[in-house]
Amino acid sequence: MKIERLLRKNIRRLKPYSAKEVPCRVKLDANESPYGFPSFLAPLSDVRTNQYPDPEARELRRVAARLWRLRAGQILPGNGSDELISYLITTFGGPVLFPVPTFSMYGIIAQALGEDAVSVPLDSAFDLDVDGMLAAVRKHRPKLVFLSSPNNPTGNSFSTERIMRIVDASRGIVVIDEAYQPFSGGRGMLHLLGDHENVTVMRTLSKVGFAALRVGMLIGREDLIEAVNRVRLPFNVSALSQAVAVEALKNFSEVKKALKMIRKERERLYSGLKRTDGVTPYPSKANFILFRVGDAEAVYRGLLTRGVLVRYLGPALRDCLRVTVGTPEENGIFLAALREALRRGRQ
Repeated sequence: MKIERLLRKNIRRLKPYSAKEVPCRVKLDANESPYGFPSFLAPLSDVRTNQYPDPEARELRRVAARLWRLRAGQILPGNGSDELISYLITTFGGPVLFPVPTFSMYGIIAQALGEDAVSVPLDSAFDLDVDGMLAAVRKHRPKLVFLSSPNNPTGNSFSTERIMRIVDASRGIVVIDEAYQPFSGGRGMLHLLGDHENVTVMRTLSKVGFAALRVGMLIGREDLIEAVNRVRLPFNVSALSQAVAVEALKNFSEVKKALKMIRKERERLYSGLKRTDGVTPYPSKANFILFRVGDAEAVYRGLLTRGVLVRYLGPALRDCLRVTVGTPEENGIFLAALREALRRGRQ
């Protein structure tokens, strides 16, 4: 039996998200925080592993609502943002519209669920091509528009004015993905929820030191959250993840100390890249930096032979690599390895 013949047509064409584990000395490819918070693990001793977790994640929603000055009914926790994206597309369907390059799971999940995925290239400054996006809104009438700001992999925040033009023109739901908002220094877009019925926001703990938890949050109107909750799988967030996430949010002032260190180190790393011959770094509001080199694939291999793993972006961003902001020591190792790889490439 050939399994391929039994697959749905949209799945036959689907290329899965690639998250390979590559052996390396310094891992700077996945936009993870270099700082963990082991002191927050104490509450795990109280978790009853013989019982299912709270299906409504009530304490987690209550603590998150207090932190963000919202109502608990406005928050839906998920097993990472990926699950929430899947729930949104399952609930509302397509077409699904997004700019490119951006987080690949918007398109992958839309395709997996058999919905049309419509992409519009960013402009030359990596901002939204607002005319192109508005034309796509008029032509395709998307049920969902995903805007990642700050955007992965470009690192920049989109123009608020351009975001608002898309919000005002859309008759579907505009999802503002703020996975990297804690690194931007701005307040984010939660303030839009009161006056714009078609806006919802996603946030996550994955980028601020808790990637292993897989805890994301969908934030929006209570009627929208109730609708999406209808398709949520039971017990989708584990008791262990809920317990640590609650402590992380209660102690967010400690998390902010690490965020401040990462932002400071991001500027040092950007300056180091800017001083490196043959490298063009792009300003970032996230916990990573996109940079352009002459031959990205060769430089990627050169770094890997020196034990440093960054993200090779392939055709999506020709001649570009993405490096996560690590500790000062990791960033120093990366810069030295990059300069050595570039020198070897010029010989």
